[in-house]
Amino acid sequence: MPLVGGKNASLGELLKAGIPVPPGFAVTTETYQRFLDEGGIRGDIVRVAGTVRPDDTDTGEAASRRIREIIESTPVSLDIEDYIGEFYRRLSRRSRVPAVPAAVRSSGTAEDLPGASFAGQQDTFLWIRGMDDILNHVRRCWSSLFTPRALAYRAKMGFRHDQVGISVGIQKMVNSWTAGVMFTLNPATGDPSTIVIDANWGFGESVVSGECTPDNFVVNKVTMEIIKRTISAKECLYTVNPATHAVERHEIPEERRTNQCIIGDDVVELARIGKLIEKHYCKPMDIEWAIDKDLPAAGRVMILQSRPETVWSTKKAEPVCQPRKSALEHIVAGLVAGKKITQ
Repeated sequence: MPLVGGKNASLGELLKAGIPVPPGFAVTTETYQRFLDEGGIRGDIVRVAGTVRPDDTDTGEAASRRIREIIESTPVSLDIEDYIGEFYRRLSRRSRVPAVPAAVRSSGTAEDLPGASFAGQQDTFLWIRGMDDILNHVRRCWSSLFTPRALAYRAKMGFRHDQVGISVGIQKMVNSWTAGVMFTLNPATGDPSTIVIDANWGFGESVVSGECTPDNFVVNKVTMEIIKRTISAKECLYTVNPATHAVERHEIPEERRTNQCIIGDDVVELARIGKLIEKHYCKPMDIEWAIDKDLPAAGRVMILQSRPETVWSTKKAEPVCQPRKSALEHIVAGLVAGKKITQ
């Protein structure tokens, strides 16, 4: 994980487990460190980051602006450009699409770790196409290691700014018909016998950000039956503009808002994959997924990210009763507790 970050390491684990994941490659943390050294900017970054005080948001904002400007304006060496370019060409050939549209995703070395809540603090960019744009957005991912929130968090938690690395994942873009999140337990109640799936039209950004109220499905983990479905009035979606290749937000037409956005067979297939992921990691999981409208029905469900569920999994189970000195005392206490005494 120190080489490719938490997100990319997780995607590699999923691939080894036979989970459907979009093809891609990782720009390693070593490449990031090499970029800092070849550009001669490491000392400047450490100096500016050292001015951040956790209790002063102004220092974080100012430091973030300056560091991100330094990184994004520093040229990438020809060696690094050739390295990234070669793998991007291979990805395009494998996808059979020239200059394949890609998701460029940050993968920090400290995200998704117990006790270090870095997840979501770095950037992801969707539908990036062409080598120049890929390089520009790799630099933007590198610079997002120094958002005001990330700088303040590291200062508060005592993480040294020069010891936190970042990898960048470059994956074939899923042309999402529907996307969302899935929990392999009920996030509202902690019930481990169910899988809960939230879904909306288009890319998953509207669900992850909480911008819309998604359709909700609850699946029994044993019988694999949909035991509850709630179809919401979904007001917006994110999708790509085919002319500009830019991701845009659109209002969903009134007549389509209350249509169920994912068919039952795909809900059950998602639940099946969720069970496999949970079994592989031996813990409840928080999963991002998408259904690719460019793929045949049998293989269109794609997993974009998976990380341990962090709310219910960290709760300690309370004992149903206090320990007793003997078995007889335990039985008597249970009998008394189970009876209502009236006068």
